[in-house]
Amino acid sequence: MLQNGGAITAAAESVVVETTTQNFIKDVIEESKRQPVLVDFWAPWCGPCKQLTPILEKAVKSAKGKVKLAKMDIDKHPDIPGQMGIQSIPAVIAFANGQPVDGFMGALPEAQVIAFLERVTKGKIGGEEKDLLKEADAALAAGNAAEAANLYGQLLKEDSGNVAALAGLARCYVATGNLEQAKKTLAIVPEAKLNDSAVAAARAALELAEQAKSVGPIDELEKKVAADPLDHQARFDLAAALNAKGKRAEAADHLMAIVKRDRKWNEDGARKQLVQFFEAWGLTDPATVEGRKRLSSILFS
Repeated sequence: MLQNGGAITAAAESVVVETTTQNFIKDVIEESKRQPVLVDFWAPWCGPCKQLTPILEKAVKSAKGKVKLAKMDIDKHPDIPGQMGIQSIPAVIAFANGQPVDGFMGALPEAQVIAFLERVTKGKIGGEEKDLLKEADAALAAGNAAEAANLYGQLLKEDSGNVAALAGLARCYVATGNLEQAKKTLAIVPEAKLNDSAVAAARAALELAEQAKSVGPIDELEKKVAADPLDHQARFDLAAALNAKGKRAEAADHLMAIVKRDRKWNEDGARKQLVQFFEAWGLTDPATVEGRKRLSSILFS
């Protein structure tokens, strides 16, 4: 494990080099024919350079090889910046296919640096993160909560504030019945992101799981409904219990039955519960898509 971690660290560091006048062609011109290379012109006495360089290095390392960074001390190596007309630092010039293609001057905030990298790489930055998130979401949807949690954990290791990964991890805890840990995970989400769709879905899943804990065994609820099909509370509770077991279509069926028979029951409670189901399942889940169609046909028939 330690050897593997060391290899990963070395790979990340290799995307940042200290270049010289002698190595500029190899480090920048030739290298930029494989992927974009940023050249950071700086000097030890430059205050804004000290602010910008750590931001640049972090962003480049996070890009996982889609862009490289070559740092050049203009005091030690004045020829190249002189030829390029660099008169103020920090100055960052992006090279692609052996030619300068873009750049900026001054110490930009992290968000603007990342936007610059996205522009230079034509939107390739973040592709691996999106792929990993899709893989994690797919694992969770397939019922592989442990695998999904591991993948969400990888994302959070790279970015502890990744809201989609936090929400996904919370859903993993819900799926395994660890509701207290799910609450703690959602508590980490910044207040500004509480209305994020992924967070809202995780919160809805948690609320439904807590509700299901208090409704009783499925077989007992089924007996109650069979004995009295108009026992809406028993049917409502049965829907909650079925949903907790992943039986989404059956859960939706019971709530639809209540909506058909008595739309006003429990202050429109069955329809509201369906909406919460849809939020917890996700907008693109087949059960949500089908459920919304059926609910619309009932409400507007």
